[in-house]
Amino acid sequence: MGNCCVGSSAASRRKSREERKTNPFSEHGYQVSGNQILKTQPKVGIADKFTLGSELGRGEFGITYLCVDKDTQEVYACKSISKRKLRTAIDVEDVRREVAIMGHLPHHGNIVTLKGAYEDDQAVHLVMELCEGGELFDRIIARGHYTERAAAVVTRTIMEVVQLCHIKGVMHRDLKPENFLFANKSENSPLKAIDFGLSIFFKPGERFSEIVGSPYYMAPEVLKRNYGPEVDVWSAGVILYILLCGVPPFWAETEQGVAQAILRGILDFKREPWPKVSDIAKALVRHMLEPDPKARYNAQQVLDHPWLQHAKRNSNVPLDAVRSKLKQFAAMNKLKKKALQIIAEHLEGDEVEGLREMFQMMDTDNSGAITFEKLKVGLIQIGSHLTEADVQMLMDAADVDGNGTLDYGEFVAATIHLQRLDNDDLLHKAFAQFDANGSGYIEMEELRTAIGDHLVSDGMSVINAILEEVDTDRDGCISFDEFAAMMRRGTDWRKASRQYSRDRFNSLSMKLFRDGSINPPNYSK
Repeated sequence: MGNCCVGSSAASRRKSREERKTNPFSEHGYQVSGNQILKTQPKVGIADKFTLGSELGRGEFGITYLCVDKDTQEVYACKSISKRKLRTAIDVEDVRREVAIMGHLPHHGNIVTLKGAYEDDQAVHLVMELCEGGELFDRIIARGHYTERAAAVVTRTIMEVVQLCHIKGVMHRDLKPENFLFANKSENSPLKAIDFGLSIFFKPGERFSEIVGSPYYMAPEVLKRNYGPEVDVWSAGVILYILLCGVPPFWAETEQGVAQAILRGILDFKREPWPKVSDIAKALVRHMLEPDPKARYNAQQVLDHPWLQHAKRNSNVPLDAVRSKLKQFAAMNKLKKKALQIIAEHLEGDEVEGLREMFQMMDTDNSGAITFEKLKVGLIQIGSHLTEADVQMLMDAADVDGNGTLDYGEFVAATIHLQRLDNDDLLHKAFAQFDANGSGYIEMEELRTAIGDHLVSDGMSVINAILEEVDTDRDGCISFDEFAAMMRRGTDWRKASRQYSRDRFNSLSMKLFRDGSINPPNYSK
């Protein structure tokens, strides 16, 4: 979905959309040459200045590499975003905006620094400060001692980043624990915000309707498609809730269940370890997770709260239950993340090109557009088991311009997630990577290897927790059917991509409208 900005006319929005559909790489104000994306000098490539080394991480749109400056030998991280994966105008705009925002934000000790942006025919390369200290939750898991006092220190850092962004007219829109890394491995390492891929510029009073972000961290007004910068405080409040108890506040087995829990906004302060958490900490959580954005604390009010102002006075009693729960979630996340990486690797090349062939197959009259009937018939032909109602929801959600048909860009956005998790061949390839001995099952030792020894070093509790969720026939190992069910269930609250949000949650908003949870989504903006 495109950005909804107050003051732009419907006619200009339609014209802008049509221009983007014609050429997603064209944009007024940028030096466009072929498929050039950034406003950079095309002759200066990444290879002229840097040497790319080992892979550090992999996401939906690109790969992060170790990167060495050829002149100074300084070490950085390079996020290389493949142009082949920027399939729509929205994807291209996201990259441009990420570079613009990182350049706009002032230097801050808790925000990763952008060294430079480069571009070649294959990719856009963002060279950034290297953070080697690991993810926020992994550090908590590794520590033997975790307390309210430590949670307050982390929350203050996150809220200082939020406050700076808002002062500079930037809404983050995707605050979550994995978007914060420690700069180094030292005990006193600074925590840094690393990902501004879904951030956006805003003006006071401006409202937005695009559903982006990660499901468990979404504010209720995002699902209602009418929101402003208050959503960042909500997301930070979700992180604080998790820091204090080890699980997210709004939990369900399905996307629709999660969304409905968010809209209900009922906080559970009864389960362990909440009885051990101070009342003042719980009061701050309530202020940050206030369903009414007008009554919700802003960033300054959060920072002024006594629990953060006097963090050294907070309890230093260990919250051991938090560490054990986070360890279980981290293990499940690692298993799913590995599987998704394998699937993503197999989606490159022929798999991606197959989407165009699929579109042409469904576009039986070569009109360049797919109607509901074409989509329904085409999905049946490729073996999808969606009901007619779900096909209609998918159609409604993907039809950005509301003309009743899907062009190629809209079709790709609507089907890429379905193809990933509905394709048994891709899931079999991922399963085979874990089933090292070819027995047809992921056995205990193979599961241990996939997760990593550092997460199971203190016994089998983590392995048992995963088996409790995934091993439905209780035979002590994971069959392919159980593995596929795990991948499709959507219960991994630490893993949620922007494509997941746009495809699944745009469709979800239609379900919530139909069951009366929210007002009808407005696709004209």
